[in-house]
Amino acid sequence: MTMKTTPGNDHRIPWIRMGLAAFILLPLLHSCKLGPDYVRPAEPLPAAFRQDFPADTTIANTPWWALFRDTTLVGLIDATLENNKDLQSAIARMDEARATIGMVRADLYPRINYSVSGNSSVNTESSGLTHDYTGVADVSYTIDIWGRIRRMSEAALQEYLATEEAYRALTIMLVAGVATAYLTLRDLDNRLIISEQTAETWQENLEIVQARFKGGFVSEVDLNQAKIQLLGAQTAIQTFTRLREQTENAISILQGKPPQSIPRGLALQEQIFPPTLPAGMPSDLLDRRPDVRMAERKLQAQTERIGAAEALQYPSITISADMGFNFINPFYGFAALGAQILGPIFNNHSAKQQVEIEKARTIQLLNDYEFAIINALREVEDAMIAVKTYEKEFSLRKEQMLASGEAMKLSWVRYDGGLTSYLEVLDLQRSFFNAQLNASEALQLQLTSTIRLYQALGGGWIPGQDTLQLQ
Repeated sequence: MTMKTTPGNDHRIPWIRMGLAAFILLPLLHSCKLGPDYVRPAEPLPAAFRQDFPADTTIANTPWWALFRDTTLVGLIDATLENNKDLQSAIARMDEARATIGMVRADLYPRINYSVSGNSSVNTESSGLTHDYTGVADVSYTIDIWGRIRRMSEAALQEYLATEEAYRALTIMLVAGVATAYLTLRDLDNRLIISEQTAETWQENLEIVQARFKGGFVSEVDLNQAKIQLLGAQTAIQTFTRLREQTENAISILQGKPPQSIPRGLALQEQIFPPTLPAGMPSDLLDRRPDVRMAERKLQAQTERIGAAEALQYPSITISADMGFNFINPFYGFAALGAQILGPIFNNHSAKQQVEIEKARTIQLLNDYEFAIINALREVEDAMIAVKTYEKEFSLRKEQMLASGEAMKLSWVRYDGGLTSYLEVLDLQRSFFNAQLNASEALQLQLTSTIRLYQALGGGWIPGQDTLQLQ
């Protein structure tokens, strides 16, 4: 609505009174906010983990990849965090969510627009052209009576914080993935070396058996058995070569690079990890695990949307003001102040259904949050069990390997002296070969279980110290 004003126009007094009344009532209206406020759900968490682990969290607060003594591995992790494509996409999603906050918060402030118009006209009653050029500034402000805009602003903030947690979760997953793949690679290096050395030894054995066969000291069965055993070791070489190169390709992709050779650092046997691992309390996972925090952020954002939907059932008030002047006659100006009340009538049922939709979505996210908690507990318990059992398993595998080696040596001496059959030698040689491979894999799994525990604990960052504060 536009109205011309003159010094003698007494219509301005009601408008001034309306403006003053709105100014006085605005703080009272603005303080009202519909919908529930978020409160963290009470979760029946156990007082302690089932497994007996230290409760200190000092090491868990440390970027645990810095604990690796292998500088090559640390370099691979750094390259991954810098170049990984999924991580770059996560950063872009954070930027998108941050921009959304600004867009939603803009509705908390007046909107100011301007327009400039001009026209030239001619008519039969006057000679020449008539010019009219006008500039207008329009200010409008929607009073957030029911807190809808504030609810949506808070929801946007929580969605942004959820992208932060997703970024942290992805970071931890990538670090664990690179470290696990690297240890697997060193294990495959180990097993390839074992296979190559075994193949060389069995090649020598075959040559000895061939000489004895030609001399008539052994049967052709022994000769064929020696060949079969050698072929088994040679097949293992191809298997581990294939797996090793495929693992290198996987590490390359994690670093955002095309498939290429991966540098090596410490051997698998030289990798040193902390002797004790802190687990903390089960309740720590609520603040430490990024995936749990992300689920809670999404739940909180959805809770805010309930209030925003409830506000749509009530009227909204928009105050507007127009001011302008004429370029042809600068002394001619005009101003107008208006207000609009908009509320639902026949579509109120639709607004109520929207509230029910938001409540149903909140229940869904509540279940997602609760599942994230119990899944986190399961992953920690599984990782604790793995750390304990793989440590014992490696010790037993190592003892088995030593015993198999001694038995194999004695068996060859017995065979060379004609005291036993070649079948016994073959059986113990295969046992020693398999024991070496199993011991290497058990060591790799023991080291990997440590990584999995840190990952399950959400270790590597201190809650509350790296969250961006938005004003």
